[in-house]
Amino acid sequence: MPSSLATRASALQTGIDPFWASLAMVVTQDLALPGYFRERLVLGRQHLPITGPVLLAPTHRARWDALMLPMAAGRRISGRDCRFMVTRTEMTGIQGWFLHRLGCFAVDQDKPSLTTLRYALDLLANDQQLVVFPEGRINRDDEPIMLEPGLARLAQMALRQGVKVPVVPVGLAYNPWRPGPRSRAAICFGEALLVAGRGREHTDHFNQLLVQRMQAAEQAARRAIGRPMECL
Repeated sequence: MPSSLATRASALQTGIDPFWASLAMVVTQDLALPGYFRERLVLGRQHLPITGPVLLAPTHRARWDALMLPMAAGRRISGRDCRFMVTRTEMTGIQGWFLHRLGCFAVDQDKPSLTTLRYALDLLANDQQLVVFPEGRINRDDEPIMLEPGLARLAQMALRQGVKVPVVPVGLAYNPWRPGPRSRAAICFGEALLVAGRGREHTDHFNQLLVQRMQAAEQAARRAIGRPMECL
């Protein structure tokens, strides 16, 4: 691990613990997911880069999303871990203790720290796979997708440092909408986007395109499990 990345990981008290990461992969992917869901579909895998930096931009429909993403894009598929940028409230207590050891790190959505942003940029500069839920919260209803500006700005900051980061829209879906035992789940990767500039106008345009592709990916996932949206 490059020294700057290791230094910031230490400051944030995060990093991949080989024992806990391997255990979590077995427990979630071999036991929890197949034991809970009778069907787990992965669509559009050809859109997932397996080399170079990547930002995954998933819809957020249930806490199961955090298990579905590594199943579809994690170490067994891409050869690398999903590094989640999560809210500070998710990094507390025993849950936070585990998440730190799985490489997750917290961000203050209102005022992200310079250390957090630099760490995220270091991960991308080192060809890591970063997951950011751009809606900033779980949206269990069929409300219009509303994005926070953070993901687009992070991609713009990486571009200013000479790192072109594909942003892959991801749609997650469950049937029924509140997943229970033996329900169905699907995840769909859409075609990646690249930021083209900086500033409010570029950010707004990028987010409009990202919303459209996230909606399309989610619609494809929902159709696959028999729960299509009424309209886009």
